Amino acid sequence: MEKSVKSFDQTSKDVQDKEGKYLTFTLSDEEYGIGILKIKEIIGMMPITSVPQTPKYVKGVINLRGKVIPVLDLRLRFGLEAIDYTDRTCIIVVEIEGETGDIMIGLVVDTVSEVLNIRKDEIEPPPRFGTKLDTDYIMGIAKAEGGVKILLEIDKVLKSEEILLLEKTA
Repeated sequence: MEKSVKSFDQTSKDVQDKEGKYLTFTLSDEEYGIGILKIKEIIGMMPITSVPQTPKYVKGVINLRGKVIPVLDLRLRFGLEAIDYTDRTCIIVVEIEGETGDIMIGLVVDTVSEVLNIRKDEIEPPPRFGTKLDTDYIMGIAKAEGGVKILLEIDKVLKSEEILLLEKTA
């Protein structure tokens, strides 16, 4: 019985740690959120130079004020259908923890929505779908503004070997 109390305490502490401001965006009519502290900037679509021998979801690299930044399409990373980019398509530049320190990557999303302040009582732990599905990158599910938003642990969206690949690309 004591173990379940500890895991509940840990879950409630984790949920409290997740309270804060999130940049929300859409992918295929689903709403997602990334903690605002991970966001460096939001830019409109710009020419992306493709890099050979990279996974399909790695679109290539961009030159952002003299800095080469790898760009990946979150739709493709999550196994969603590719679509043509529109004037609402954006690149969210985030900073993630790499093997050799923090690296900046660009994430192509359908549209950026807004910044929401999400309270701890609006966040639930991510559902567990069994052992076969890797959902470590889902920080929690927020019930905000009449809908559900999937909060991403952006440092875990990529596996360590994928981050190493991106570090070499940049």
